[in-house]
Amino acid sequence: MSDATEPPISEQATATQAATVAANGGLDSRAARLMRAATYASVGAALILIGVKFAAWTLTESVSLLSTLIDSMLDALASIVNLIAVHHALQPADREHRFGHGKAEPLAGLAQAAFICGSGAFLLLQAGERLIHPKAITNTDVGYAVMVFSIVVTVALVLFQRYVVRRSGSVAISADSLHYQTDVMINISVIASLYIASEFGITIADPLFAIAIAGYIVIGALKIGRQALDILMDKELADEERARIREIVTRHADVHGMHDLRTRSSGAQVFIQMHVEMAPDMTLLEAHDVTDAVTADLLAAYPNAEIIIHEDPEGLEEDRAVFK
Repeated sequence: MSDATEPPISEQATATQAATVAANGGLDSRAARLMRAATYASVGAALILIGVKFAAWTLTESVSLLSTLIDSMLDALASIVNLIAVHHALQPADREHRFGHGKAEPLAGLAQAAFICGSGAFLLLQAGERLIHPKAITNTDVGYAVMVFSIVVTVALVLFQRYVVRRSGSVAISADSLHYQTDVMINISVIASLYIASEFGITIADPLFAIAIAGYIVIGALKIGRQALDILMDKELADEERARIREIVTRHADVHGMHDLRTRSSGAQVFIQMHVEMAPDMTLLEAHDVTDAVTADLLAAYPNAEIIIHEDPEGLEEDRAVFK
C-alpha cells in the first residue's frame, strides 16, 4: 500500500514527464535527438554539395550553376548557425533563463533569412554581368550529373527534416527545410537553363534563370524571416489552435467558461495561460482536481506546452483583457 502522502501514480508520471521535457528545452528526448540529427545532416549535405558544385562550376563556367554553388555555401553557413542555435535552444531552463532558451531558434531563422537575401543579391550582380557579357557554356554533361546528384541528396534531406518538424515542431529545422526545398526547384531550373543554353544556343537563358532563382531565394528568405519575427514578438497561436484549446478546456463538465486565453511559442515550446470559471461553491481541492484534468488533456494535445490556469468562481465580476 502506498504512503498516504505520496501523490497518485498519474501525478508522478506527469511530473516525471515534465522533468524529462524540461531537461530537453521543452521537448521529449526522442524529439531532441531528432533535432540534433537533422542539424548534423543539414551541415553534412551542404558541405558535400559545395564540393561537387564547385568542381562542376569550374568545368562549365555556368552562372546559373554558380548560383547553386553560392546558395549551397550560404546553406552550409546557415546550417552551422542552425546547429549552434538548436543546441542552445535544447538546453534546459536555468536561473537566468527560466522560460528556457527556445528563442535561439527564431534568432537562427532571422540569421538564415539574412544569409539567403545576401546570396540573392550577389547572384543578381553575377547574372547582370553575364547578361551584358554573354558566355557559352561547356561540359554540360558534368552540370547535368551534378544537378541530378544534388537533387537526390537534397530531397533525402528535406524528407528527413519534414519528419523531424512533425515530431518536434522546431522552427529552426522548419526554416532550414524551407530553403533546402527551394534548392530542389533551383537545381531543376539549372538543368533547364543548361539544356536551353547548350542545345539551342540561347546563352541569355543562363543569366535569366539565375535572376529567377535569385527572386525565388529572396521570397523564401522573407517567409523565414516573417515566421521567426512572429515568434520573437510573441505572436498568438493561429485561430484554429486557439479554438482547439477552447474546445479541450470547455468540454469538461465542471468548467463553466473560460476567458483571457493567451498563447505564444518559443522554439518548439508552447505557452498557454487562461482563466477557467467553475462553480462558486466548489472546494479548493475540487478546483485543483479539475485544473489537473484540464492540464492533462491540454498536454495530450500539446506535449511541449507549459500551461498556467487561474481558477475563477463563475459569475465573478472582474476586469478582463480585451484585444482588438
